[in-house]
This record gives sequence, C-alpha cells and structure tokens, in this order.
Amino acid sequence: MADAYEEGSTKVVEEAREPWPEETEDVAGRSRAKSYFRQHPGAKWVVLFLLAAAVVGGISIWRHYSVRETTDDAQVDTHIAPTSSRVSGTVVKVNVDDNQLVKTGTVLVQLDPKDYEVTLQRAQADLADAKAGETAARTTVPITSTSTRSLEEMAQANAAAVQKQVAAARARMREAEANHTKAAQDLERMRQLVAKDEVSRQQYDAAVAGEEAARAGVDAASAAVAAAQSQVAQAQAQVRQTETAPQQVAVTQARAGAAEASVGKSQAALAQTQLNLQYTTISAPFDGVVSKRNVEPGQVVQAGQPLMSLVDLSHVWVTANFKETQLEHMKVGQPATIHVDAYGRDFNGHVDSIGGGTGARFSLLPPENATGNYVKVVQRVPVKIVFEPGQDTSSLRPGMSVNVTVSTK
Repeated sequence: MADAYEEGSTKVVEEAREPWPEETEDVAGRSRAKSYFRQHPGAKWVVLFLLAAAVVGGISIWRHYSVRETTDDAQVDTHIAPTSSRVSGTVVKVNVDDNQLVKTGTVLVQLDPKDYEVTLQRAQADLADAKAGETAARTTVPITSTSTRSLEEMAQANAAAVQKQVAAARARMREAEANHTKAAQDLERMRQLVAKDEVSRQQYDAAVAGEEAARAGVDAASAAVAAAQSQVAQAQAQVRQTETAPQQVAVTQARAGAAEASVGKSQAALAQTQLNLQYTTISAPFDGVVSKRNVEPGQVVQAGQPLMSLVDLSHVWVTANFKETQLEHMKVGQPATIHVDAYGRDFNGHVDSIGGGTGARFSLLPPENATGNYVKVVQRVPVKIVFEPGQDTSSLRPGMSVNVTVSTK
C-alpha cells in the first residue's frame, strides 16, 4: 500500500506542475525534427555531407593559409636617377617636359658651349707649344752629348800637347844651360889669356858677350818652361771641366723628360676640356620617364645641381615589408602573388632577396633601445619581389600600393 500511495502522490505532483515554455518548445522541436527525418530519410545524409564538407573546407583553408605569408605594406619600386649637370653653365635649351617618355641618348638639356670651346682652343695651343718644347729638348740631348764628348777629346788632346811643350821647353832649357856653361868656361879661359896679353881685348869682349847671351838664353828657357807649365794647369782644368759631361747630358735628358711630361699634362688638360665640352650636352642614360623637372632655359646651373629625375620603367620590382615573425620559412626563389590595388589585377613573381636589416635600422632616426625606455615592437624587414618575365608591367609606377602573398611551402 505504501508503494501505491507513493506512486499516487507522484502522479498528483506531476499533474499539479505545469511544464516550462522552453521545455514545451524543445519537445515540439524534437518532435518536428523526428517527424521531418521520418518523412525524409535522406535528409540526415545531406546534413552529414554538409558537416563533412565544412570540416574538409576548413582544413583546406587552414592548410592553404598556413604556408602563405601576406602583407599589404608593399610598394612598387624601380631605379630613379637624379639627372644633374657635370659642369656649370647657362641653359640654352630644355628638350623634355614632365612625364615624357625618352629613349637612351635623348638630349635632355643643352648648356651654352662657347666658354668651353674657347678653353678647348687654348688647350690645343698649349699642347702644340708643349710638343714644340719637347722636340727642342729631345734634339738638344744628342747635340749636348756630341759637343761635350768633342770638348772632352779636345781638352785631353790639348793637355797632351801642352805636356809635350813642357818637355820641349825643358830640353831647350837644358840646352841653354849647356851653352851657358860652355860660354862661362870660354870666358874664364879668355880672362886668363887676356891677362897674359895672349889674346886681343876684342876676343875677350866677344867671350863676355857670348857668356851673357848664354845666360839670357837660360833665363828665356826657364821662362818658357814656366809658361808651358801654366798651360798644363789650364789644360788640366779644361779636362776636369769636361769630366762633368755626363752630368750635363743627364741634365739635358732631364729637361727633355720634363718637356715630355709637360706634353702629357697638356694632353690631359685637352682631354678634360673636350670632356667638359661634351658635358654641356646632357643626355638620358637609359629609357625612362622624365619626372620632377626643375630647370628652365636661361638658368645658370652648377656642377652637380639636380635638373630632373629619370624613372626606369623597364625594370620594376616590389619591396614588401614583412613582419619579422613572417620570415621563418621564407626563402629566396619562393613564388609570390602580387595584387596591384590600382588595377585590381594579379602578377606573378618570386622572392629575389631579403633585406640586410629592418626598415627602422635604416631610417633617418633609428630607434635607440639602450635608454631604458624600451618597448618591444614587431619590426618589418624589406623583401624584394621581382616579376616573372613575360608580363606587361609597363603600367606600373613606383610607389603604387600592392598586396604580396608568398608561398612558403
């Protein structure tokens, strides 16, 4: 009876409590679902297929983007050459305007060449004068060599002749001394004979005169020897002077070398003048588009002053600034897709190189992290993306924004 009583009371309680609205809706929904699946047995397979497709699609999307790195911090780049004058002068003509397409060798600006033409004529005259001086100096070398050699031979011959003259003078002096000795002896004998009156007074006087003449001959011979010896000293001095002939030849050769160097200097000055004259015509170094023209006819420009910029559109690439956390699997040669915002189209390319430092490191004011106020910021590294050949990139301009996706698989 107790069980019957509890069962009866439970039924009373259940009958007394009203169901919640949510429970009623849930029960109704399950009932409708069960009735729908009973009426459409294949619907549950469709649901299962859709769930499986969603899972497979999610996995595919994850696998697709897990091996790709994308950035919108990228721009088109190319070579931009600031065109300037290499010499100073007055602009007489400007042949191009902004945004004009020019070919290699096209004359962009013409400076007044008159001043440089006059300088060229003067340089040519200086070169002719230097060449004449060189010819004269070169001609002087053999003349000096021959003349100094002749003077040396003459001095040596003169010295030999003077030596012979000295020897002859000494021989004549010995002869005069012998004659004086004989005359003195004869005079002595005459003096004894005249004292005995064995010879006449006239003969004695003749002997005295002969002795005096012989003495005078000795004096004359001695003077001749002294004169010959002085000539020997002069001849020796001449010989010593001719001994400097090699130095004189060397000096002449040095002058010829200096004249040759002067010719080289004049030739260099002439070549520089010719270059300066050529520099008055400023031409395009490559095919490109003129930009930032800031020169007008009549303007006086200085060497190195920028006149305009030339943009090379035949070799464009993309500089993509990837976060440092995106470079883990990025390598040179990996394919890339370049989406150009301006035209809404995609180009194919590949990674050409990865920058040697972050963009902040090469900025005008690089960050200083040693001050104690350090805040870690994810840095960006420039990556060069080049276009694959065979694509028309003529419409791209440097600075255009692009989106770059690199496949790192």
